[in-house]
Amino acid sequence: MRIVVTLILVLSVALNVSAGQKVYDFNTRCEQAYDAIMQLRINAGRALLEAEKKEHPDNLMPYFLDDYADFFPLFFNEDPSEYSRKRNMRGFRLDKMAEGSPDSPYYLYTQAAIKFHWAMVKVKFNEKWDAAWEVRKAYMTLKENQRRFPDFVPNKMLLGAMQTVFGTIPEGYKWITNILGMKGSIKEGMNNVNEFIESSAPEARYFREESYYYYCYLTLFVVNKPEDTWQFLQRKQLDTKNNYLFALMVANLSMNNQKAANGIRVLQERNDSGDYADIQYYNYVYGLLKLTRLDDDAHIYLERFINNFKGKFYLKECLQRLSWYYYLEGNQGAANKYREMILSKGGTETDADKQALKEAQSGRWPNAFLLKVRLLSDGGYFSEALKLLLTKKAADFDAMDEKLEYAYRLGRIYDETGQDDKAIQMYDVTVKVGANRPEYYAARASLQMGMIYEKRNEKARAVQCYQRCMDMKGHDYKNSLDARAKAGIQRISGS
Repeated sequence: MRIVVTLILVLSVALNVSAGQKVYDFNTRCEQAYDAIMQLRINAGRALLEAEKKEHPDNLMPYFLDDYADFFPLFFNEDPSEYSRKRNMRGFRLDKMAEGSPDSPYYLYTQAAIKFHWAMVKVKFNEKWDAAWEVRKAYMTLKENQRRFPDFVPNKMLLGAMQTVFGTIPEGYKWITNILGMKGSIKEGMNNVNEFIESSAPEARYFREESYYYYCYLTLFVVNKPEDTWQFLQRKQLDTKNNYLFALMVANLSMNNQKAANGIRVLQERNDSGDYADIQYYNYVYGLLKLTRLDDDAHIYLERFINNFKGKFYLKECLQRLSWYYYLEGNQGAANKYREMILSKGGTETDADKQALKEAQSGRWPNAFLLKVRLLSDGGYFSEALKLLLTKKAADFDAMDEKLEYAYRLGRIYDETGQDDKAIQMYDVTVKVGANRPEYYAARASLQMGMIYEKRNEKARAVQCYQRCMDMKGHDYKNSLDARAKAGIQRISGS
């Protein structure tokens, strides 16, 4: 009898310990919640997470997924009051994740992902130093988790994304990553991202669609293989109709790769029911896409963005585009109104915002003819842009910056339509004339020539062009062009 009682007591204690053990259970309900949040059906995801917390109070996974639900609205909408309310949740969730077993690969991974989320959010709220240290914490946590659990593939997804981006940092800023202990390599980073995407491990299934987001942006903007990006999107057949995040991603990629028609179509065809989060970034992207097509209603979306967006990123650029819209319409009063707003609204964290402020401060308006050519070309409407451009010659323009822009625009159109020799000829003129001028045309022309030579496998010439791009000083878009040139050199060197 004593043995039976002792056994019952031991089992009772064991059951109580088991009942109180915190776990990381990515169960079916958590999967459904994560999928909803990644589609930007935030409220539906939150409801599932709350139900999971009540039914399984020892499951830590819903607290981890809560962080995604906060991240997307904060990152896209940049609402300071929302940030003030939510910022303490970072510490709370890290403490919750630390309640689980250190023997689980999710113990460190969830903490690293939360730090990574908040690093990106802090960038949006101009907390740059805190963001840098947050990235370092995420990176070092992932490295430790990779050491302890080398077969846990989600490590590779986030580590790969970070390594790829770190690999583009210009030499002059390498001391920052060296101090922070973060090493970058485009080749190693993309290998890690690809290894995760191709993995058949059970954990890879949970985060698969998230990895597509990293892959597409890195492949287009860092690896500079737009054709690979679009082939990947075609192969994966992403649901841009019901996944709002994918719709925004494809629209943004289209905007930055001269495929405005594709971006407009995706945003027009998406499911716009009330189930999805209200993301003001949509109006910014849609308005810019429509402006490249010179649509009459482009201003509607741009005005919605500036009237409802509470953040600082993209605001000056958006106001600049609004001023351009009215300038081309011949409504100089409205054009002046929005240009004046550039001086006091928004921030200068992006190169586009910096350039918008510089233009507003100059007091000069762009040449209306060349502005139409630029917008059409930016949207990928190359035949229309070329037809317009060829109605004039460089000699038809009086100002040197306009002659320079004429040559550059012609080069870009030839470049984008596969006429590489003609493109190089116009780019070379642009570089020779504009290398010491404040406009970005010469630096961008040198970058584009580097890409053409890289594509032709003329590596020495490509590196020379990329280096020349980085050597040019004091022009618009300096940071972003240098980063792309640096990435080109990294690709060629195989690092």
